[in-house]
Amino acid sequence: MPDRSFLTWPFFADRHRELAERLEAWCAKNLPVAHDDVDAACRELVTRLGKDGWLKPTALDTENPAALDVRTLCLTRETLARHDGLADFAFAMQGLGTGALSLFGSPDQQSWLAKTRAGKAISAFALSEPRSGSDVANMEMAATRDRDSYLLSGEKTWISNGGIADFYVVFARTGEAPGAKGLSAFVVPSETEGLIVAERLEVIAPHPLARLSFDNARVPASALVGKPGDGFRIAMSVLDVFRSTVGAAALGFARRALDESIKRVAERRLFGAPMAELQMVQGHIADMALDVDAAALLVYRAAWTKDLGAARVTREAAMAKLFATDKAQEVIDKAVQLHGGDGVRRGHIVERLYREIRALRIYEGASDVQKVVIARQVLGAA
Repeated sequence: MPDRSFLTWPFFADRHRELAERLEAWCAKNLPVAHDDVDAACRELVTRLGKDGWLKPTALDTENPAALDVRTLCLTRETLARHDGLADFAFAMQGLGTGALSLFGSPDQQSWLAKTRAGKAISAFALSEPRSGSDVANMEMAATRDRDSYLLSGEKTWISNGGIADFYVVFARTGEAPGAKGLSAFVVPSETEGLIVAERLEVIAPHPLARLSFDNARVPASALVGKPGDGFRIAMSVLDVFRSTVGAAALGFARRALDESIKRVAERRLFGAPMAELQMVQGHIADMALDVDAAALLVYRAAWTKDLGAARVTREAAMAKLFATDKAQEVIDKAVQLHGGDGVRRGHIVERLYREIRALRIYEGASDVQKVVIARQVLGAA
């Protein structure tokens, strides 16, 4: 049974504790799913999560508007990740893909949200390009105004849900000013003529990923999210909400690795005694438990701060993501070591965790970029 004592921390309200218990029971019955066909598995997960109400926190309820509850997003991601990394992915990308619409979308654009919250449409966030990943301001994709339309030309890559999404929120250069101030965001349905899934990308922990090509893809002017030139602000605002949740997913992976390791060392015998009696093993378990608790404190501090009404949590979210993802990598590596040969056997849970965690230190702001963000925030405050 995983440690749930953190739910007593003052970061949470009773509604969060109740949600965590219900979701835990749901996961035990429904996860993991088969990953043989990743596209089909993701579609099934989105449908199932939506049908059972778990996608509701990912986007604005237009009938009862309220701020996104970041603690709920984090708790959900942590719990799903502990059971099935693909389930966490399916949940998280519904939120990231619709974040711009929840925060800045017009009423017409927000009509997508009822569908994504119900699991009846899949969303995607199209920001990265072949030559501008972390350096968003260097984006090359262009959106050219043509009377009452925009023509999108360029490429996006490493797009989660690429190839299975029903619509994409796409960022492109509209040229109001140089660099970051000349970017805008657009809602682009997947059937838009000129939008091509140019390549499906395979990675060490399979997820639906693609490189997209835009060949004068025409969208109406009403597809513009916010105002021309608002794209960078929109992208950073979305990441400000969802970056903490990446740390929460890493935390879920780390908790599972710790749970599996505790079970392993209690059951496995070495030199005539349980592994758990060896001091070196105890040292590994202590380090893992320490890193898990410290990551949880940073993740839920960031989420709590945002939920209390902070306009931005750039520093807190960057710290949470950096620490939780880096330390989860270390925790999982220790779990592999404690499992010996089984830890690198394909299909074993800790082997899957080892592959799952690596991408989290790259996407939504690589670890090195988070250090720059934190340093600028600290120096700016001083």
